[in-house]
Amino acid sequence: MTPSLDSSPARPSGARPPTTPPTAAPTELLRRLAELRGPAVPPRPLDARALAALAANPGCRRRALLDGAGVDKGALAQALGAPAAFGRSQFAFVRGHAFESRVKADGGAELVRLLSEQLGHKPPEPDEVDVPELTAAGPEGRTARTALALRQATGAGRWALLDHPMLALTIAGTPAYLEPDAVVVGPDGGWTVVEIKSFAMIDGAADAAKVGAAARQAAVYALALRGVADRLAAGRVSEQALLVCPKDFSNLPTAALIDLRKPLATTRRQLSRLVRVEEIAAGLPEGVCFDPDRPAAELAAAVAAVPAAYAPDCLAGCELAFHCRERARQAGLVERLGRSVRAELGGLATVESVLAAAGGDGGDPDDPAVAALRRAAALRAEALGREAAPCR
Repeated sequence: MTPSLDSSPARPSGARPPTTPPTAAPTELLRRLAELRGPAVPPRPLDARALAALAANPGCRRRALLDGAGVDKGALAQALGAPAAFGRSQFAFVRGHAFESRVKADGGAELVRLLSEQLGHKPPEPDEVDVPELTAAGPEGRTARTALALRQATGAGRWALLDHPMLALTIAGTPAYLEPDAVVVGPDGGWTVVEIKSFAMIDGAADAAKVGAAARQAAVYALALRGVADRLAAGRVSEQALLVCPKDFSNLPTAALIDLRKPLATTRRQLSRLVRVEEIAAGLPEGVCFDPDRPAAELAAAVAAVPAAYAPDCLAGCELAFHCRERARQAGLVERLGRSVRAELGGLATVESVLAAAGGDGGDPDDPAVAALRRAAALRAEALGREAAPCR
């Protein structure tokens, strides 16, 4: 797959509904979330990768609560005896950091050149690119400083590179602070999200799964950026993001535009479906706490108190996925077979009930799912040349 899904110049984002500016969570909610996390445990901030994974499974109240409370799910999974089998190696981290530094060298001149070439514009001279200072105290201060820099850069009518700006997005009633690799402001007032990745782009193409993940992360940033544009009544967020990767087998940067229209619409819709964190917390028993230092049995009971929506896709993006998979296996839930299988089976929630329905020992005969299972069992028996028997 080539990441340049749409290489035409960036288009206006069009009409968009007004968004509510992010506000600090109420004091009572912050106190409750601290209790859930553990009073002495610092909150783990949400990032775009986590939000993209959360948007892919909005029905999982367990992840919504743990992410909203700032619980370190990796440490929690370790304490439960089911650590995640994925993560970024230190070597990959160092390599990615070195590549990003190279791309942003010389005041971001190379990065802006790559974007201007993709947009069909004449690349600016190095002294025609502004790099505003974004340092401020705390995430709230950095968010305000980023908004000010965006407004000033848009009004100046020049190229500007915002290196690691801070954006805010309210998710399920709690604020999340996001830090994209960069945002470029064009002379025409367009704002473009930049994703810098260390995986290679070979002959103009990159791994489809990695490009898709980058697009989902960029969509989260673009959604937060649209909130800033709405509040400032200035700027125009591009529906395309610039993906910058090493070219072929070298360390030289190359770039392509990725279309964000579909991931933007999907992310907005999925995040809006999330149940507010305070509603989930209100339904928990008194004393529930996810502090990884607590006994494993107590932690398992706490995690079990929050409903989950496990699917095999979770294994690629959630630290608790192996714990949830094991519980789904123990309960014989059909969710472990995948969302599509679960959707086809209707009210049959366990593997045992599915087998009983297929063998004629259970289920409503008028249920289409039951009828389909019995028909499939009959066809299987016919193919094997024997009488229909319960599947086991």
